Amino acid sequence: MLKKLIIGVLAVGFIAVSCSDDDDNTIVVNAGTISGGPFSFDVDGEPDLVTGISLDDTNVSGSNSTWVITDDAGTILGLPPNITAVEGVNFDDAGTGTCFIWYLRYEDGLDGLEAMSNTSDLNGTFDFSNSIEVVRNQVTNAGRISGGPFEFNVDGEADMVSGIELDDSNVFGANGTWVITDDMGTILGLPPTLADVEGVNFDGAGAGVCFIWYLRYEDGLQGLAAMNNTSDLNGTFDFSNSIEVVRNQVTNAGTLSGGPYTFCVDGTPDMVSGIMLDDTNAFGANSTWVITDDMGNILGLPPTLADVENVNFDDAGGGTCFIWYLRYEDGLQGLAAMNNTSDLVGTFDFSNSVEVVRNKPDGGTITGGPFTITVDGTPDMVSGIALDNTNVSGKNGTWVITDDTGVILGLPSTIADVENVDFNAAGVGTCFIWYLRYEDGLQGLTAMSNTSGLDGCYDFSNSIEVTRNPVP
Repeated sequence: MLKKLIIGVLAVGFIAVSCSDDDDNTIVVNAGTISGGPFSFDVDGEPDLVTGISLDDTNVSGSNSTWVITDDAGTILGLPPNITAVEGVNFDDAGTGTCFIWYLRYEDGLDGLEAMSNTSDLNGTFDFSNSIEVVRNQVTNAGRISGGPFEFNVDGEADMVSGIELDDSNVFGANGTWVITDDMGTILGLPPTLADVEGVNFDGAGAGVCFIWYLRYEDGLQGLAAMNNTSDLNGTFDFSNSIEVVRNQVTNAGTLSGGPYTFCVDGTPDMVSGIMLDDTNAFGANSTWVITDDMGNILGLPPTLADVENVNFDDAGGGTCFIWYLRYEDGLQGLAAMNNTSDLVGTFDFSNSVEVVRNKPDGGTITGGPFTITVDGTPDMVSGIALDNTNVSGKNGTWVITDDTGVILGLPSTIADVENVDFNAAGVGTCFIWYLRYEDGLQGLTAMSNTSGLDGCYDFSNSIEVTRNPVP
């Protein structure tokens, strides 16, 4: 096998004849003439073999023979025994430089004929033929890269490659860059460094196959730009081998818009409307809509959006639920009402959710009274009123005093305020004490308005009667 050669050119061949001291016994050795070549190869990783060499052995003489390959300084790089062996030498493996092919005839006892010796040190009776020059030009060489292949799922999670290495032992070329292409050779990106390659999020490219390459090139390369094809590059360049990156499309449910929705559980049907599904990139053999509570328990599986918009959320009572779109592959387990989405087993993807808040204020229960007073000019206050707020709900709360027709006479903020009201001052009649819970936006809650005119989401507790009798 050839060793790496020293660049240069040697124009002089090596010819030597050794004679004994006895001129009458002169031994004449003649290596003859070889033809073929000269040869010029590019060191590019592709095998380079010589062919067509021939030996004119008309006047050849000498007991022994071999072929010799030297570098341009005469160092013996190889000793192929025959032309077939010479033509089997891969000169690309020797790297750049110039070497020479010779034919040698010699007599027994020749010293120094071995690899890495120099022909100038041969001692004995021998003769070299003329030489054939083999020039090994260094062209651009991108080397070899290792790592991968890589396979990712396009699922919205960032996917980066790692562990890629460049063997740049024989890399040549004034400029270098990394190149990412699709499977058709279209340039998707030109990361300048390996760190930049390993910073690429391949999930963002969607499903498909791409390839990572290293490129070396000389000044003046044309066409090296994103969205161009590598087949259109024009100039001196070389690509390394490639590393494949497969981006599998997994189940994708797309994106929902619409809502959020807020309803009051008051016995009036409440339906959602205006929900839209962007399924541009949705994938999955099967689909359904899913309604869950805020713990992920499945409350319903409407098959279509029309079915979703026909659900009466008032029937669900107070609480919060979520609307989702689901794509899934065959064999999904656990997709049933009252199961939890955390228990699903299989290949699936949920969209984002749309929130549905179902407000159900609860005024609770009040105790105390009833109260009966005499309108005699002496202040009369109630006492001992209590609120059982075990189930009280609603963002806001107040106490309400009405007459017996529902007209609001006062809105005490607290029980202390209620118990500070002088009912004697109201004159003869009957009034009622209530506790009220309500959500933001309640309209009509003002003194002298009637409770029948309240508009919003609210709930009254039971009432406590206060009877105001005249003096007997």
